[in-house]
Amino acid sequence: MNYQHAALPCRLQGLIDLNYHHLLKQGLKGIEKESLRITDHGAIAQTPHPAPIGAALTHPYITTDYSEALMEFITPPFADIKQTLDFMHQLHQFSYPLLGEEMLLATSMPCGIEGDLSIPIAQYGQSNIGKMKHVYRKGLWHRYGRTMQAIAGIHFNYSVPEGLWPVLYQLSGEDSGLEQFISSAYFGLIRNFHRQGWLILYLFGASPAICKTFFSSRPSLMDEFQEFDAYTVYHPYATSLRMSDIGYKSKNQAGLRIDYNSLQGYVDSLGAAINTPYPEYEAIGVKVNGEYQQLNANILQIENEFYSTMRPKQIAQSGEKPTLALKRRGVLYVEMRSLDLNLFNPIGIDESTARFIEAFLLTCLLHDSPYQAPEEFCINNNNQLLVANQGRKPGLMLNKMGTDISLRDWAHSILHAMQPICALLDQGSIDKHYQLALQQQLAVVDNPALTPSARILACMKENDQEFGCFAKNTSNLHKHYFMAQPLDAPQQQQFEEMAAASHKKQLTIENNDRLNFDDFLTHYFSQS
Repeated sequence: MNYQHAALPCRLQGLIDLNYHHLLKQGLKGIEKESLRITDHGAIAQTPHPAPIGAALTHPYITTDYSEALMEFITPPFADIKQTLDFMHQLHQFSYPLLGEEMLLATSMPCGIEGDLSIPIAQYGQSNIGKMKHVYRKGLWHRYGRTMQAIAGIHFNYSVPEGLWPVLYQLSGEDSGLEQFISSAYFGLIRNFHRQGWLILYLFGASPAICKTFFSSRPSLMDEFQEFDAYTVYHPYATSLRMSDIGYKSKNQAGLRIDYNSLQGYVDSLGAAINTPYPEYEAIGVKVNGEYQQLNANILQIENEFYSTMRPKQIAQSGEKPTLALKRRGVLYVEMRSLDLNLFNPIGIDESTARFIEAFLLTCLLHDSPYQAPEEFCINNNNQLLVANQGRKPGLMLNKMGTDISLRDWAHSILHAMQPICALLDQGSIDKHYQLALQQQLAVVDNPALTPSARILACMKENDQEFGCFAKNTSNLHKHYFMAQPLDAPQQQQFEEMAAASHKKQLTIENNDRLNFDDFLTHYFSQS
């Protein structure tokens, strides 16, 4: 792959000219994976988060997301993606024997829902921070329903190589200060991802069909879909219904215009949404008959309620608001949130996908990224919804900055721009993993039948299975896979010690609370 003869972005050409392109390989990659615990009959588990796994509030790597049944596995960040994936594998090896008759649902879209109330809200103990996490989730229930919150996905965390920043700063010729430059460059990455992130849905979307039970609390929404069989609805060309309007995205937030042109603009616009009352939520009430129903009645209760495909992130200290952490210390990494669980892989993501995403994010960083005009928000959002609902439709046209372009042509253009990055990431490697990952996805662009979404529908048709049955059978295969691969003794002991330490830490937090919950919330939201 002769990247020297391609038209390279200035940042990348500068790195090559200064012989610093080897720094590209050192970015840190972490993965967060959500999975619903289900019974052997396929229903959502009603049991508490298993205590031997650890305390969800304080365990560093295994917690819960919205529901007590929605487990979340979190890896530390590693420069070598293989280490990241190995750690995720070990988390599953440790957890599976502790699930009893239950298993983890392999799909992003939930099955086995018996009404909204069949999804138990996560509990985090009696500490103020634990109560806050629970009340926040109660607020989500009242605002959006529990069903939407039971959808699972993969979050890909990426931190640009630390050694790269001084070089890019020097190449930029800017004098704003390194920390400000870093945050500005991360927001450039995010803007480019918003423009091109629909490609992730096309290539890796794995939620083309939905169990009818998903609509038990909103049956009218089923009218938008075709019937696959008596138990399943779908869109024939869908890629990721998780990322459509009935899934992860929220119509309630459609009017929000969060500013991604600068860190200050982002913090201010997100902060305004957290501090602006919303009549529909005021009608719910905050504290009703002495019991909290939500943290507040504003457009957003806290930052995490904003459903974005990518978030700028900084590690928050205990009790610190995420926007305040960003304001004080700048952006440390980005969290890409648009990846469905790959049900063809036991841990939900494979190495080739992870390497492709790393190269894709670096491409977003190194290319120019104009500020986002107000109308671009709608264009980007519409492109995403189009690909989510009908991304495999022959001849599908998207809107590229006001110009119509076919999905296939635009995808080819993006993959072409990734070629030099992949070649540089592969330098010194015999296996050429990144270029191979790129070639695999080029084949998927040229043949939609190779997409995970198409393969899922093909498997369901071939086996004459409704989505719920297909999902449960695949989940059972994953369970047998992990049960046949126990951890070795030292690793097992290490995870058991982590679990015990997490319970002790939760108890310490509960015993050290000095404020009542009302005062705790007042103090939390008054941070500035």
